[in-house]
Amino acid sequence: MIRHAVLPSLLVAAALLLAACKPPADTPAAQADAAPEAPLDGVVDSGDGAPDPGVEGRPEVPTLRIATIDGDEYDLADRRGKWVVVNFWATWCSPCLKEMPELSALDAMREHVEVIGLAYEEIEPEAMRAFLEKHPVVYPIAILDVYDPPADFATPRGLPMTYLIAPDGKVARQFLGPVTAKEIETAIANNGGPSVEA
Repeated sequence: MIRHAVLPSLLVAAALLLAACKPPADTPAAQADAAPEAPLDGVVDSGDGAPDPGVEGRPEVPTLRIATIDGDEYDLADRRGKWVVVNFWATWCSPCLKEMPELSALDAMREHVEVIGLAYEEIEPEAMRAFLEKHPVVYPIAILDVYDPPADFATPRGLPMTYLIAPDGKVARQFLGPVTAKEIETAIANNGGPSVEA
């Protein structure tokens, strides 16, 4: 009986947490047509442990080529053979800021893992560089055009939104909401990669 009383409270709390980092009402993401969202557990998969490559009609092997704020070009195709964490975030998103140090440590400590941060907001590169002086990370950051986000990834309906890309370039897992390094490493291990202990 207690279990039934607690479940609705947990679902409401999870919904409020995810709603906390919705884009401001005047951004294109907030004005976009409603799209199917990930379940409240933050994971999009087919239920059998394998990701659903057909989510929202996106390609099984997404492409991403974008300029980073340090002037380099980031091409996801060049990262074949590694696990890549594609993290959509924003400077105004508290859960995004909380997960940044963990994602940075994961990128620095695991040779088989790389992280790319995609800032989903309207911000000038100079302002982003100033922000990153106070919140440094070791992984590259790119600022997305919120009016023309990467076509091969779903437009974020909440932030953070994180994709785990397998070494073959396919989406292995998608997380809606904050994610920890341990959750990413567990997802890697569950998808045939090195175990957390490795």
